[in-house]
Amino acid sequence: MRTRGLLAAAASAVLAAGAAACGSSAPPRASATAIAFNDSSCGGVWHLARPGWHTFEISNQAENGAEVDLTNPASGGVYDELENIGPGTTAPMSLDVGSGKYAFLCVVQDFQPITGHTVIVHGHAAGTPAIVPVTYNDLYPLAKRYAQYTEAGLRLLAAETTRLAADLGGGKLARARRDWLTAHLQYETLGAAYDAFGKFDDEIDGRADAVGTSSPKWTGFYRLEFGLWHGQSAHQLTAVADTLNTDVRQLLAWWPTQQIPLLDIGLRTHEIMENALEFQLTGHDDYGSGTTLATTLANIQGDRYLLSLLHPLLAPRYRQLPEVYTGLDLLQSLIRKEHRPDGWWVPASALPAAARANLDAACGQVLQELAPIASIAEPRNTAHEF
Repeated sequence: MRTRGLLAAAASAVLAAGAAACGSSAPPRASATAIAFNDSSCGGVWHLARPGWHTFEISNQAENGAEVDLTNPASGGVYDELENIGPGTTAPMSLDVGSGKYAFLCVVQDFQPITGHTVIVHGHAAGTPAIVPVTYNDLYPLAKRYAQYTEAGLRLLAAETTRLAADLGGGKLARARRDWLTAHLQYETLGAAYDAFGKFDDEIDGRADAVGTSSPKWTGFYRLEFGLWHGQSAHQLTAVADTLNTDVRQLLAWWPTQQIPLLDIGLRTHEIMENALEFQLTGHDDYGSGTTLATTLANIQGDRYLLSLLHPLLAPRYRQLPEVYTGLDLLQSLIRKEHRPDGWWVPASALPAAARANLDAACGQVLQELAPIASIAEPRNTAHEF
């Protein structure tokens, strides 16, 4: 049972970030209030004498599973939520209750949502912020725009892999190395769609971890990189480049029939950079070119596009959003210092210890700031959509 909802996790992350910055200690032990609901009532009459940390013991007395939200009935914002509460189950909901209006919203499976009694907590104390849910209707147009962005990116990629295949067909290894980098970076800007590419992502950008560098099953950009920087001839690599070009064109033809899951739009903002930290900044995905720092910049470019789509939804919901952009700016500036005059990059494995530490710290900070976005942008049904 997932007892902690994503919106609640996001609100807590925002609150925790502020507390950490101020050096606050752990929250005090919370008092408890019993809240029961069933098919026809939600929470009954309850009250709180004062703001502060509080635990509600939520008891499902209905015959079906349910979700319970603690909401601000005036704004529709959600302070906290419990999901998948089974019948006969009691689960705790703990949060810092500030001054304001509160009401429980109970959604029992197969029944209409019920909003309970409104409670006013007096005073001027701040608490866990209420986050207005992002709905499916909010995200549908963003998913459509991202699909169009991806299709345009794949069209550009197809032209670049065609040029790359022609380089190798003509025996032009030096040009192929440059065109390989251009094409690979283009693919890496499409990070939010990678899970939606299905088997094509393994064929186009798969690592050798599972099969080894000598396996004929290994194809794609990294296979080509390995050959280009390990002395293989243009003749040996022509078939590899042709296969890559064919896979890209097949992906381009297949892509318009696909849909990006709405949950992924917010989730990928974090996962793109998490992937960059694990595989690019460590040098794991360096098969000879030493360009994983450039790949990280391409990942940042893709992440920024997602953030631009989500910005109208995030700006009123996430107070730390400006810090996301500040962190990305810092990470980019640190990476660009490692761009060599000849146009290539310092390999991640060759970075001085101080530079590596600075990059890791900057990326780690960005990941911390990005973490709440997946929760905030999770599409949720609201009462008027039932």
